[in-house]
Amino acid sequence: MTDNRNTILAVILSGLVLIAWQYFYNVPQMEKQRALQQSQAELHKGTPQPTASATPGAPPQAGGAVQPSTPAASQQAQAVVPRASAIAASPRVKIDTPRIAGSISLKGGRIDDIALVQFRETVDPKSPPIILYSPSGTAEPYYAEFGWVAATGVTAKMPDAQTVWQQDGSGSLTPTTPVVLKWDNGEGLTFRRTIAVDDHYLFTIKDEVSNVGNAPVTLYPFALISRHGAPQVSGYYILHEGLIGYLGDQGLQEYAYKKVDEAKQVNFNNITNGWLGITDKYWASALLPDTNAKLQARFSSNPSGNLHTYQTDYLLDPVTVAIGGTATANARLFAGAKEAGVVGVFPFAGLGGYNKELGLNHFDLLIDWGWFYFITKPMFLGLDFFFRFFGNFGISILLVTVIVKLLFFPLANKSYASMAKMKSIQPQLQALKERYPDDKVKQQQEMMEIYRKEKINPVAGCLPVVIQIPVFFSLYKVLFVTIEMRHAPFYGWIKDLSAPDPTNLFNLFGLIPFDPTTIPVFGHYLALGIWPIIMGITMWFQMKLNPTPPDPTQQIIFNWMPLIFTFMLAGFPAGLVIYWAWNNLLSVVQQSYIMRRNGVKVELFDNLKATFARKAT
Repeated sequence: MTDNRNTILAVILSGLVLIAWQYFYNVPQMEKQRALQQSQAELHKGTPQPTASATPGAPPQAGGAVQPSTPAASQQAQAVVPRASAIAASPRVKIDTPRIAGSISLKGGRIDDIALVQFRETVDPKSPPIILYSPSGTAEPYYAEFGWVAATGVTAKMPDAQTVWQQDGSGSLTPTTPVVLKWDNGEGLTFRRTIAVDDHYLFTIKDEVSNVGNAPVTLYPFALISRHGAPQVSGYYILHEGLIGYLGDQGLQEYAYKKVDEAKQVNFNNITNGWLGITDKYWASALLPDTNAKLQARFSSNPSGNLHTYQTDYLLDPVTVAIGGTATANARLFAGAKEAGVVGVFPFAGLGGYNKELGLNHFDLLIDWGWFYFITKPMFLGLDFFFRFFGNFGISILLVTVIVKLLFFPLANKSYASMAKMKSIQPQLQALKERYPDDKVKQQQEMMEIYRKEKINPVAGCLPVVIQIPVFFSLYKVLFVTIEMRHAPFYGWIKDLSAPDPTNLFNLFGLIPFDPTTIPVFGHYLALGIWPIIMGITMWFQMKLNPTPPDPTQQIIFNWMPLIFTFMLAGFPAGLVIYWAWNNLLSVVQQSYIMRRNGVKVELFDNLKATFARKAT
């Protein structure tokens, strides 16, 4: 009965891992390949423009600040231009910080050129930096815009995407030198914008408008982030990429690109203490208004030909600028990498990041920790803690695995002790089968009586596997979503713990200049590196620690399981495979120790000899 139960459990767990691997890895990889085969030429028609409200004193939009304009049908399509050409086509103010390089366009006053210089496209430090923002007219426009929307009845000329601002003074935008932009509408209104940046990824924008005209004007401050065309996403269910925000009492709001396409527009009215933006796997752009400001916020998708313009924006309460008076609006923009310490994952003093420094509302959720964040975040904090001492996340994984083993040692001790007792009563169980060969009910009754006398839990052997599952998936989540793990090296050939082992048995570990994974249909199953092989061997040792099951079906399952898991885990991040191999080795040592302490013979070497002896015969 117990053997059958364990067999069924092993089959179920194997099936769950197979399904998870197929769903989380294989299917998205195939989708990514299909996406790469499609044309990347994108045509962008027009840019977002403010629209006036329907009634004085009311917001221009019930749930947002700015509406993207739709070009006339007769308008000629404009060709996509290279990014460098688009940047050179307008006067600009250079951005120069330790982490950001780029520029602000004086035409439109947009922040539309940002490169993250500390992060590269590949593990090669000489590869191009990550591009976050790009101007309109390029293949992937992505930018932030700030300003004012006029209320109905206000006919004054307002700055828009075509307005050319003038820089007050000269010089670049640096963490110590803000820049000031000015524009006079020639009708009595002067607009002044002061932009500052810190040494990480936070822009602070102060918009002022002074009125020397002959009538007061009512204006609405707004801020927006616009992205033209849906980017190529990872396509994994466990990771959110798209529009995101934590909007006051409405909590965390996540809209994938397809979801916002279907909704077209999602309004969040009368929000306080909120933030909103657009997130990628490792990078994000978010609007961070004052925590006490009342927002009319919105997510929107505006179709333009075959593409969509995705936008997150908010509108603040109106302000009336009296004759001779000045109005001010403040805004903040996060545009950069989702580093845990910068975003504010750590609860410790001095390490609260923007979440604590700015008093934001769960800004740490910009990193997608998932539903099991109560496991995932502690896992990351533990890994990061040891990284600060050893400077290697691979070593951190090994040490955290040891700590997890120690934490669950009492439970594992009971489990392995119960398994050891199970082995010690095998002769009695075999005698029962011989005594009652045709009476399964009597066998079961006598077996349960033996379990009761010996105080054995027949399912205790399953606990080590069950415990390992949440740890496995929490580590997988950390390796997959945290930028700290991106391009984090281990030793030797592992240059990126978040990527699969780059070696491959099927090209003799690089001796043959051929990538087996490119073979159609089953190429995904041919990613078998050195660490997955090590993992398979350690799992095989762990299986051989137990006596050979008497049932032939069970023997087949347990003999093939290490090989099946080897191929399944080969495409997973190398850090996860290293964890599994190390965990297997620790389990062998731990189980052997507990078995000896309970007076049960460790049959690892005997089983290995028997395996090779059968093969020799």
